[in-house]
Amino acid sequence: MKSEYKLSNEAFKKRLEEFIKTGFKRKVIIRTPYHVVDPSPWPMIMGANLWGIAAMFICWVNQISFDNLYWGIPLLVFTTYNWVRDIINEATFQGFHTEKVQSGLTLCFILFLISELMLFFSFFWAFFHSALSSSVEIGCCWPPVGLECLDWSKVPLHNTALLVASSASITLSHHYLQSGDIWLSVVTYVGTLGLSVMFIKNQYEEYAWSSFSISDGVYGSCFFMLTGLHGMHVIGGTCGLLFCLVRMMLLQFSTEHHIALTLAIWYWHFVDIVWLGLFFIIYIWGS
Repeated sequence: MKSEYKLSNEAFKKRLEEFIKTGFKRKVIIRTPYHVVDPSPWPMIMGANLWGIAAMFICWVNQISFDNLYWGIPLLVFTTYNWVRDIINEATFQGFHTEKVQSGLTLCFILFLISELMLFFSFFWAFFHSALSSSVEIGCCWPPVGLECLDWSKVPLHNTALLVASSASITLSHHYLQSGDIWLSVVTYVGTLGLSVMFIKNQYEEYAWSSFSISDGVYGSCFFMLTGLHGMHVIGGTCGLLFCLVRMMLLQFSTEHHIALTLAIWYWHFVDIVWLGLFFIIYIWGS
């Protein structure tokens, strides 16, 4: 045993001397906790797609024909699908989304939510400014003279109950996923999607029954900008939750690794909090 140990020790010294002599000429690959992405064509193609969508919107607003710009929609769907496919492969199958990468994604998403909060804050500022210092043009009162506001105890209260219930159900679904019960997680998840669809339906009917429009002074502008912007966020959040549901049913989420689902749930809670502010400020206090 002593001679074998001495032999192995001498071999180690010999290998060490060889490495000192030639080590600087060798290429040493070290795995870092960060993910350096490979070159991808999707950002440039997505930029061209967004240019086409913006041009279509400008033509639609100015009542100009945009028949030659329809290429932007199918190309946008194609680019989004392939870009998301690459991200899923990197995160789920190649293991590039380490804890360090996930913490970076979480920080970026928090900053994104803060920017969204500032967007809503700007419209709330306009609403408070018009309500607390009403001008002569609207009768020096709030709501403006001749405008019939919506009853907060009907559709708005129903929508509030729907969003609060959806927030509770998605939290319960997340809890079931963390405990390993995929079946109950999917069931409560589908219930959340059903509540969100009911909210969108009620919001559409409220717009259809409203006695005023976005062109009816500052109240109509603030009301429809705030509720409409929130409705767009609800639709976006519903699409995000539906996407995560498909990944959950494909067993791409584990009890510990499901950062996409966590961020989608955070976004849904953000939408719920903004709606509570809308409900108490716009529907109750503002009317």
